[in-house]
Formats: sequence, structure tokens, C-alpha cells
Amino acid sequence: MRLGVIGHQGYEDLPDILGRLSRTAPPAGLELFFEQGLHEIAATGSRLDSADQIDALVTLGGDGTLLRGARWLDGKDKPILGVNLGRLGFLTSCQTEDLEAALTHLASGEYVAQPRMALSARAIDAAGETRKQWRALNDFVLHKGGFARVVRLNISVDGEKIGTYAADGIVISTPTGSTAYSLSAGGPVVVPTVESIIITPVSPHTLAIRSLVIPADGEVTVEANESPTELLVTVDGQVGTSFVKGEKLKVRRADNPVRIVRFPGATFFERMRLKLGWGGLPDEEGGP
Repeated sequence: MRLGVIGHQGYEDLPDILGRLSRTAPPAGLELFFEQGLHEIAATGSRLDSADQIDALVTLGGDGTLLRGARWLDGKDKPILGVNLGRLGFLTSCQTEDLEAALTHLASGEYVAQPRMALSARAIDAAGETRKQWRALNDFVLHKGGFARVVRLNISVDGEKIGTYAADGIVISTPTGSTAYSLSAGGPVVVPTVESIIITPVSPHTLAIRSLVIPADGEVTVEANESPTELLVTVDGQVGTSFVKGEKLKVRRADNPVRIVRFPGATFFERMRLKLGWGGLPDEEGGP
């Protein structure tokens, strides 16, 4: 198996992790391809330049690194094994102490590549031309910049206007992204396998605006009602562009899902309980 490696170089333990990865790979039958910065640190393997070089991808970092890896694949059908080097790691597949076992299971096919719905978006200018387009595994957020002012956004679904939102911004997320910014903004938790698109206002200025869940085959259109120069679009919280009056953001389900590696015994609700403290009060001592 040809395995691509993407990592966050801000972690102190990264060189040690790369060493463990390099030692485990040959016995497991893995050929390693490192992105440019990691290739220099690892001093082994080949350089990763294209998703066509690999059969699977491992990300070393946290959820942000996995999201970057998913965007880098750009719709290619390659499973992603996320190794958590940080604190939360809600999307990742394993912790660092499980690295060797996870690689062995990956090489032998003892895993499930769980498909996760992704979104695609286009920023369309006043002339009707697409000037930017992206893929996201978590969400697209249209929001204000550094000024404390209300943003007014016209929201439509499949060409039908659903309202003008007066808010600090809007989050359009996948079920996977429902536990990220959308949840912090008051949106619902959606099980990742329930394909849908979640539209969540950020700090709405009226009680009549709440989160909305629409079918996965719907298309959301957002248009700025005003032209504050600080309005921005961000993709998975990591990349983006400015957004001005007269432009439209069109968001729909992406053509291909992202496949995240999961091992037997790990469930979504278990991750909710362990990572997010989901489930209310803890069990009483001695209880079930």
C-alpha cells in the first residue's frame, strides 16, 4: 500500500512520530510518501506531490490537519487515517499510542472507510462568473470581520427565498461539521451518516431565525444585503476570501465523499461522550 503523509509541524513530538511511522511501514508493507516539509524531517521515503501517487492518506495532527488533508485530496477516493497529536481530535482515527496498531490494521484492510458527505461552494461575482470554488468537509462560514455590526444576508434554498438573516454570520455545514462551529452557534448535532445540509445563523438578532436542516440534494444561495468591506468566506475555518455586495455564495453537496478510517468498536456516540462530554450528568458511582 502506498501511504501519503501530511502533518502539522507545530507539534514537538512530530519527529518522533515520523520515526515510528518509518520503522513500522516496511514490515507492514507500506510505502511512504511525505509532503514537502515532512519529507525533509523524515529523511526517508518519497516526496508526496499528487493524490494519484497514493492509496491512502495519514494525517498527523488534529482535526485541522485532517480537514487540510481532505481538501488536498480534492475528491479523490482515498481513505484518511487521522492520528491525533493534539487535545480533541474528534475526527481523527486514533491516538499516537495506537499508531503502530492502526498502521498494521490499515495495511491488512482491517478497517472501515466511512464515507462522509462533503460540500462544494462557488463564489459568483456580479457578472455571474465563478471567481472562486472550494470543497469542505466541515463547513463554509460567511461572516463579518473585525467590526461589531450586524450582517444582513439573503438566504435561498433551491431558488426559493427563505428569509433575510440579520446576524453576525451564517454557517453552512455537513453532518460531520455539525459538531464544529455550527454546534457552538446553537445548531443541532446530526449523525454523520444522515446526509443533510445544516444552515445555522451566528448570533441572530431575532428569535424567529434558528438553525435549519435541509435535504442533502438542496442548494443554498447566500447573498450579501449590504457591502461591508470586512465580510469574509472561510472554508473549514482555514482558508477563504472576501465577499462583497452583489456576489453570491452557492453551496451544495460535493460530487464525492471523504472517506475516514474507522476501526471496530469506535462509534460516533462513544466519541461524543469521550471527546465532547455528551450525555448530561456523569453516572453515579457504582451505577451502570
